[in-house]
Amino acid sequence: MNHLIVPSRNNRESAEFLAHLLGLEVGEEWGPFIPVEVRNGVRLDFATIPEQDLRLQHYCFLIPEDDFDAVFARLVETGVTYHADPMGKQVGEINHNHGGRGVYFLDPGGNGMEIITQPYEPERRRPARW
Repeated sequence: MNHLIVPSRNNRESAEFLAHLLGLEVGEEWGPFIPVEVRNGVRLDFATIPEQDLRLQHYCFLIPEDDFDAVFARLVETGVTYHADPMGKQVGEINHNHGGRGVYFLDPGGNGMEIITQPYEPERRRPARW
């Protein structure tokens, strides 16, 4: 995969939020997009779209276990509500699914985000390289 367009209420706000959270850089604005390149080379192009056109999207980031504490600390610092489950019932908790750690939250654009340290598929369990 090369790039993915991420719909948002405010492209800059959402791009800066994710970049800060994952310790990445926000790229130069290009047309209607604010890009953030993740460590596996995939670029997320944040685009502002009308509020009525927003639909819940879900983006999951597989990160190294060694990076989880720093990413999670930045998430807590933002004040965003997080939870251990996709339905949002375990507020303020992280999960330990598949022998790793994970957390769900919404970004400022209204997208469902997830950070995990182990993939769900047993055959794909390996150290993350994001």
